[in-house]
Amino acid sequence: MAPRAYWKGTLKLSLVSCPVVLYPATTAAEKTRFHMINRETGNRLKQQMVDAETGDVVESDQKGRGYELRKGKYVEIEPEELEAVQIESNHTIDIESFVPSEEIDQRYLHHPYYIAPDGKAAVDAFAVIRDAMKDQDRVALAKIVLTNREHIIAIEPLGKGLLGTTLRFPYELRDEDEFFGDIKSPKITKDMVELAGHILHTKAAHFDPSKFKDEYETALKALVKRKASGKKIELPEPEERPSNVINLMDALKQSLKGRGGGKTAAKSHARRATGRQRAAKKTHRSTARQRKAG
Repeated sequence: MAPRAYWKGTLKLSLVSCPVVLYPATTAAEKTRFHMINRETGNRLKQQMVDAETGDVVESDQKGRGYELRKGKYVEIEPEELEAVQIESNHTIDIESFVPSEEIDQRYLHHPYYIAPDGKAAVDAFAVIRDAMKDQDRVALAKIVLTNREHIIAIEPLGKGLLGTTLRFPYELRDEDEFFGDIKSPKITKDMVELAGHILHTKAAHFDPSKFKDEYETALKALVKRKASGKKIELPEPEERPSNVINLMDALKQSLKGRGGGKTAAKSHARRATGRQRAAKKTHRSTARQRKAG
């Protein structure tokens, strides 16, 4: 059974248009979820809204929305007032521009969606837009309205279809200088950088998400299974945290040994050091000869 479409509308490139459907590209259906329960009865609990000052339970007809102007002072916004400023969807993805994919800062990427043609009649126009994008090797930027909010969506070819990723607005990103501004610039020796480079080389690989294992999710499922079968749960002893005081060069060398690359790296490092020494001696002899000739 085909999944239910999240959004239906039209994809437009100038005068070329075709009906399309959007499907969420991600799911949390397989995640282990827990409910709050009453320990005494085993019944599930339900939440109630409570007045923060009086402690009284607030009924649904008393609930409203308010924006906090200052501590404890709210301005109430009526439902019809919210509806008046909501953007009405015209169910159109109107492509406005095409940009090189490498220019999109990955921090802007938000939610991914699969975009597919809606019906057989849409396939030809859909294929034209998709294949033109493949030829140009660019990403389309368009506007789309989802749940009464306007979003910028980046669209690129993915297999036989298209991948649309909504983008965050600039105000949603924090300035990295707030977090990186106080990072010092220590003097790092070339030897340390070279050793770290060797470690990177030993861990070189290709991106393969099939190797990603959610160990916490696996442990949760095992815990639930054991608990449901009545087996005793053994709690592990807390591990001691290692000391944060380390010698950086020793740690780099030990990391290489642990990967089995210590000897090779040491030999390579020694060869480079010897090469530098020979070059220095050669330069010294050449300078000495020039002085004698002078």
